[in-house]
Amino acid sequence: MNRRDFLKTSAVAAAGFTLPSLVSCSAPSRVKRPAPSQRINLGLVGYGTIAHSTTPNFLGDPRVQIVAVADPVSDLPNYGYKGELRGGRLVAQQKVEAYYAQQAPGGSYKGCRVYEDFREMLAREDVDAIVVSTPDHWHCAVALHAARLGKHIYGQKPLSLTIAEGRRMADAVRKYGVTFQAGSQQRSTAYFRMACEYVRNGRLGRLRSIKVGLPGGHTNWSGLAQRTQTEAPPKELNYDLWLGPAPERPYCPALAQLNWRHNWDYSGGMITDWGAHHLDIVQWALGMDQSGPQGVEIIDVKLPPQNELYNTPTDYVFDVVYADGLRVNVSNNHPNGILFEGEDNRSIFVNRNKLEFSPEELRKNKIQDGEIRLYESRQHEKNFIEHIYDGQPTAAPVEVAHRSITVAQLANIAIRTGHTKLRWDPVTERIQGDAQASALLKRPMRRPYAI
Repeated sequence: MNRRDFLKTSAVAAAGFTLPSLVSCSAPSRVKRPAPSQRINLGLVGYGTIAHSTTPNFLGDPRVQIVAVADPVSDLPNYGYKGELRGGRLVAQQKVEAYYAQQAPGGSYKGCRVYEDFREMLAREDVDAIVVSTPDHWHCAVALHAARLGKHIYGQKPLSLTIAEGRRMADAVRKYGVTFQAGSQQRSTAYFRMACEYVRNGRLGRLRSIKVGLPGGHTNWSGLAQRTQTEAPPKELNYDLWLGPAPERPYCPALAQLNWRHNWDYSGGMITDWGAHHLDIVQWALGMDQSGPQGVEIIDVKLPPQNELYNTPTDYVFDVVYADGLRVNVSNNHPNGILFEGEDNRSIFVNRNKLEFSPEELRKNKIQDGEIRLYESRQHEKNFIEHIYDGQPTAAPVEVAHRSITVAQLANIAIRTGHTKLRWDPVTERIQGDAQASALLKRPMRRPYAI
C-alpha cells in the first residue's frame, strides 16, 4: 500500500462515515511537505463571496491542483451582492473543472469532487492543504481539525470568533507544524508595507497618534435583510451543518449570505471584519506582531438592542492604548484607512487605493540599506503555496493574525459589557480585574460540532 492509499484508508476507517467526527489526536501528525516537483493537492472549505476572489489565484498557480470542495450549500444564489455569481460546492466544482478543462488536451476535466461536510472531504481525500472560506464561527473548528491531520491552512480573516479560539488555533498550528496563512492580504500590498517601513524607521519622528477608519452600519449584503421571520431552510442548504458550533436557532433568511457578519453568534460586525485588516497594519507598523496593547477605552458607541438579528455596533469611537502611551483612535467617522501622525506635522495616510505623505517631500526619503525592511510578499495566495514547500513563515502567520484580531475583539468585549475601559495583559492574554469581560474571552461550541 503506497503512502496516499494508506492515508486515505486509515482516515476513512477512523471517520466511520455514519457521521464524520472531529478528530482528537494526542500526538502531532507527520506533516507532509511536497517536493518542489510535486503539485499541492488543495481542498476548498466553503465557496461564497471571498472564494470568488481567492480561488482564481490558486487555479492559476501551476504548483496547485484543486481536487475537492466542501460546502453545506450545494448551489444557492447570492441574491445580487455586488453582482457576484452563485455560491456553493456545485458552483465551485463547475468553475474548477471548467478552468482545468481549458488546460486539458481533450478539452474536458472531471477531477474535482464535492462534499457537503468538510470532515468527510479531509478523511477521503489526500489533500495537502485547505482554504477556509466559511463564516467566522467555523474558522476555529475547521482549522483545528485540519491541523491535527497535518493539513496546511489558508484561513480567511477575521482569524477567530473569540480570543480563546485564536489562541487554540495558534497553539495547534505550532504543535502540529503546519503552514498557516491568514487572509490578511494587506500584508502582501506594497502601499501598506511601505507605510509601515517609514513608520518603523522613524520618518515621522515620534508617533503622536494613529487614526483608523473602519466602516459603520449594517450593510444589507444579500438583499434578504427584510426577511426577518423564520422559514424552512432552502433545500440547497444543510442548515444544521452551517450552524455547526454556533448556538441553535431557526433558519432566518436575513442572516444568510454575509448578513451573518452582524450577529454576535457568527461574527463581530465591522469592527472585526475591517479591524482584522487595518488594526493588523497598526500592529505591523508598531512592531507588535507578537504582542499587543495594554487596553481599550470606549469613547462612544451605538449598539442595537441585543435581541435583534443585527446586534453588532453600528457607530463607534474607541482608543487602543499601548504601553508607551500611544493611542490609536478607531472610528467609523474617520476615512477608511490608517493615518499615522508624527512630529512636525508629518503624517502618512494609507488605504488600499493610495499612499499619501505630508509633506509630499517625505516620500523621497527612501528606506536605505541597513534600515528596517519588512517581510515582502507580492501575492498572498502564492506566498502561502511557496511556504508549504519550504516550511518558512508566511506573510501573515497565525500568531500574528491572532494578536491583531485580539485588538478588535477586546473592543467588542468592552462594548458588549458596557465597560468603558478594559486593561489587557498581552503576555498572559488576560483581562485584568473584570470577571464579566473575561467571561467573553471564550464561548462554548455546540455539540456535536465541538472540538
